[in-house]
Amino acid sequence: SRSEVSRICKSLDEEVQAFIGRPIESECPYLWLDATFHKVREAGRVISVATVVAIGVTATGERTVLGAATGPSEDHQFWTSFLRQLVKRGLKGVRLVISDAHEGLRQAIAKILSGVTWQRCRVHFMRNLLSTVPKGAQDTVAAVVRSVFSAPDHASAMTQLHEVSRMLSPKFPQA
Repeated sequence: SRSEVSRICKSLDEEVQAFIGRPIESECPYLWLDATFHKVREAGRVISVATVVAIGVTATGERTVLGAATGPSEDHQFWTSFLRQLVKRGLKGVRLVISDAHEGLRQAIAKILSGVTWQRCRVHFMRNLLSTVPKGAQDTVAAVVRSVFSAPDHASAMTQLHEVSRMLSPKFPQA
């Protein structure tokens, strides 16, 4: 019944609010930030909203969802507010943030988590790179580019990067 659905939703809302408002007690040297968009019905019409999530990795290697929030867009102001809430709840010890290259997010990271290192997410990087390549060549290009990521050390990775770049430039200059 409608009343049963309402009762269940109210109970779930309370559990979700308790979860996303709980104190963050462990230091999280590594922090992943990402967003996705969902269609929701609001005031009788369907709109797109951003859902952002923060996943932290503790010093002992435990991965945990630190927070999630929804908002009208993935802009600087929304990310700044989200990161401030995480810090207020106890987020500390962050050394590396991994995310996509969204400019508003990068600005918020620099503002709220000043001094941390930022790294572009490999999955987002590959998606962006492969979007510049014809479908028929994507598997091959992906395999060649992954060879850079599998290099055993920085020097080898840089050597492989230059080789991959030299190979791809003539046929896929945007890549």
